[in-house]
Amino acid sequence: MYGFIGLGQMGLPIALNLLESGHRPLRVYNRTAAKAATLVEKGAIVVASPAEAAVPGAVVFTMLSDDRVLEEVVLGSSGFLRRLGPDGVHVSMSTIAPATARRLAQLHEEQACAYLAAPVFGRPDAAAARKLWICLSGAQLAKERVAPILRHLGQSVFDFGEDPSAAHVIKLAGNFMIGAAMEAVAEAVVILEKNGVDGLKAIEMLSDTLFNCPVYRNYGRTIAEHRRAPVGFKLALGRKDLDLVVQTAGACQAPMPLANLVRDRLIAAMAKGRADMDWSALALGAAEDAGLDRKTISPPTS
Repeated sequence: MYGFIGLGQMGLPIALNLLESGHRPLRVYNRTAAKAATLVEKGAIVVASPAEAAVPGAVVFTMLSDDRVLEEVVLGSSGFLRRLGPDGVHVSMSTIAPATARRLAQLHEEQACAYLAAPVFGRPDAAAARKLWICLSGAQLAKERVAPILRHLGQSVFDFGEDPSAAHVIKLAGNFMIGAAMEAVAEAVVILEKNGVDGLKAIEMLSDTLFNCPVYRNYGRTIAEHRRAPVGFKLALGRKDLDLVVQTAGACQAPMPLANLVRDRLIAAMAKGRADMDWSALALGAAEDAGLDRKTISPPTS
């Protein structure tokens, strides 16, 4: 038996891939039940509470927006932890604080079940195409149980040991690096454009040579084209993640001046009403600082 809680932009395609890979019966819960319609057509069972998404000994996946929502789903009045019980496994795919993961893992252990960290790298299109990169950490036996399932959801699964917070630290570090890369591209595009150089052509060259990786290729093109859509990851969620980065760094006395810069870019963008834009909109800050008015530039249609 399987359960899935959280059918947002990432959760829905992941749950659909679980179904299509034969992991049934699948019980699904989302605060807005209508989002489960596609899954119901494929044979999923919609339930009315997080607790009903779990049965004793099941594997339950969560893909939720933040620590508070996750804790409510696990520990709240209709939470699933007590129902999951002995031999159950909770696969937490959310981006959360390592401290939250450690606390949840202890509470799971008290109920004789396992908490596994399994955050992912990839946007909704990658989730749909089973191209996610999945980081995994937690109890070894539980990992052995879920690893074959996770291989149906992504292109690679990376094991970071038995510390239930380790994979979440990797996720935060990775999201920090993505944000820093976007800031670097944004500043580069500004100096290119202000010197009369085609920003897009330059970024395409750089991302095909010195910076040949998905982050620079994909976000680089988005920023150089001054694009606003599609929204794969909301800026408000990026702000939440950089808050967690700074919080986690502070807890272990690791100065991260660049992380604070990126976080401030996101805070400024939210103050300007950009919370629901893609988080690459942080790049607008560098353009505005340089006196460039992005509102006058029509983004490419292709």
